[in-house]
Amino acid sequence: MAGDTDTRSGWLGIAVIWAIALVGAVVVVALAATGTAAWFGDDTRLGVYGALGIVLAASVIGALIVQLATRRPDGFVIRASWSIVGAAAVIAIAAIAVAPITVAVSG
Repeated sequence: MAGDTDTRSGWLGIAVIWAIALVGAVVVVALAATGTAAWFGDDTRLGVYGALGIVLAASVIGALIVQLATRRPDGFVIRASWSIVGAAAVIAIAAIAVAPITVAVSG
């Protein structure tokens, strides 16, 4: 019974990381849509992708921290991998979403 609880907390951690990536991606896409031009000192039209990269990096670090916090070594690699893959998928969708915005800015 205790093993079931530990597994659920590991999968809960995956959902938390996906949610963090989603919130970060929504913030970046929303700011890009409102016309934000400067991203962490980068005022080029591709600076938005740097901001998405920072969201992905925060998600990766968060995934490792959350999965280490479960204190359950069995399945760590699988859980951390799912966390990172899900976050990368969210960021990839956000990158596709901002592509028309970055093209429109350059045109």
